[in-house]
Amino acid sequence: MSSSTTQASAGTAQQYLVFRLGGLDYALDFNKVQELRPLQALERFSSDDGEIISGVVVSRGVIMPIVDMRIAFGPRPPQHDPLTDVIILKLSSCVMGMVVDGVTDIVPLKLEQIEPIAGAAAVDYLIGISEVDGRRLIVVDIDKLMSIRKVQFGARQAA
Repeated sequence: MSSSTTQASAGTAQQYLVFRLGGLDYALDFNKVQELRPLQALERFSSDDGEIISGVVVSRGVIMPIVDMRIAFGPRPPQHDPLTDVIILKLSSCVMGMVVDGVTDIVPLKLEQIEPIAGAAAVDYLIGISEVDGRRLIVVDIDKLMSIRKVQFGARQAA
């Protein structure tokens, strides 16, 4: 991509889906969203063992894994309230569901509105932070965030 194309795209706003998780507001690229569903509306086959992968769901005839981000981002009560949403994501590697406290809105953000997070250079899924209507949004790269693998303690690594 040429630098003139990069500068032109930097000035245009991109749509971000805003969701709540553990009392914070997060934003992800709306182009990665396939659909939004209330958790109760999905046929679930869950493991209920407190793991981040809480089983699979069926949405429009497609079976996909579902990740409960409320568990991943801290201890949460096991019950779901009516505001609990599932964001069906179309990632570069798969389609999967992500359980969040709730989806709030869609906001336009320009690249220059997203500031890097100090001290978060080692965390590659954090794009930055932005402020919209007095709210602080943590902007995440959802492909990178959902590709993190949990490493088992005691697992051997090949030398």
